[in-house]
Amino acid sequence: MRLDTDAGLDAFRAEVRAFIGAHAPGTRTHAGVRAPAAALVPELRRWTARLYEAGYLGRSWPFEFGGLADPRPGPGFVVAEELARARAWGQIGAGALASGALLAHGSEAQQRHFLPRLRSGADLWCQLFSEPEAGSDLAGLRTRARRDGDHFVVDGQKVWTTNAQYADVGYLLARTGPAARRTRGITAFAMDMRTPGVEIRPLREITGTADFNEVFLDGVRIPADRVIGEVGDGWRVAGASLAQERGSVAARSAELLDDLDGLLALAARPGPDGEPALRDGATRARLGRLAARVHVADLMSKAVQSRMAAGTDEPADPAMVKIFYSETNLEAVALGVQLQGLDGLLAEGDERAVAGGYWQDALLYSRAYTIAGGANEVLRDTVAERALGLPREPRP
Repeated sequence: MRLDTDAGLDAFRAEVRAFIGAHAPGTRTHAGVRAPAAALVPELRRWTARLYEAGYLGRSWPFEFGGLADPRPGPGFVVAEELARARAWGQIGAGALASGALLAHGSEAQQRHFLPRLRSGADLWCQLFSEPEAGSDLAGLRTRARRDGDHFVVDGQKVWTTNAQYADVGYLLARTGPAARRTRGITAFAMDMRTPGVEIRPLREITGTADFNEVFLDGVRIPADRVIGEVGDGWRVAGASLAQERGSVAARSAELLDDLDGLLALAARPGPDGEPALRDGATRARLGRLAARVHVADLMSKAVQSRMAAGTDEPADPAMVKIFYSETNLEAVALGVQLQGLDGLLAEGDERAVAGGYWQDALLYSRAYTIAGGANEVLRDTVAERALGLPREPRP
């Protein structure tokens, strides 16, 4: 593992930091992966276009589509870290996933149609993968697509779809083969979200917001030329998408370090008795243990970044980082609420709440990180099988 940097990368970081400070459309005051307010979406489309134009997104794309001739991964991690450090908005929606699928398996016509629109912010994408009974076990999805001439007709339901209410295109996985074939009977589609038969219903969450949606598909007709890759090969197409999510490894680490600073400042504030929580030995010990976990999470992130840069990363790497991050994050935000004493009961947005109720909101959202992207229990199986070589548990 290499944790060192160089003058060029340091200069690039300063450049990105200045760019974000000058052009970013405000900051995210909330925790978690949230959908923006509707009024902000047009500005975020323009912000997405600025990030691509500046070469901060899409660096690894082919040169003909705006990528760089020498797309080293290090600068991409820097961009993710600086966006997270500034609590700035990045590209909203599933554009990074969609571009990974299109670049690896899309037809030339699809690439030439969708990629420029994605770069310009003209198209926002959403991810239509998860279903009520197929979340971490995505191979169990039931949404079906049947061929009807030069179209596929899709029926089913998707859930936990962020930004569906704003999306122009849906990156859809549907079953085109027998359920018994599981991963071999799934096909990927680029679906126009305005197609008749698409119904979007917001889901109100414990945070009080509606960032996720249910998406119902009732006889939705998708042109056959919107199949990404081959029919029945959607599982492999989805796997190619994950390469475009590497930056999130860096972003999560940067957010944890920022929260640790916030916790230390919170513990130094005078409490109801006039004494800061840092005067208490048990609190200091708890903060010390948490600080150690945060720095370990950061080192794990950098180790994975280093292996990605060297092309030696392992299939279980993202799972290990995600498990450790999500559980450390849960512990951190819970402490942020507890350090406020009775004020920890104040809701987000209450003017009396510390940092506008950030810690309360973050705690309510923190469980989502232990589930999203694969439940931690399922990911532990991934680590056991792919990293440790343990035998797969037979299905009942």
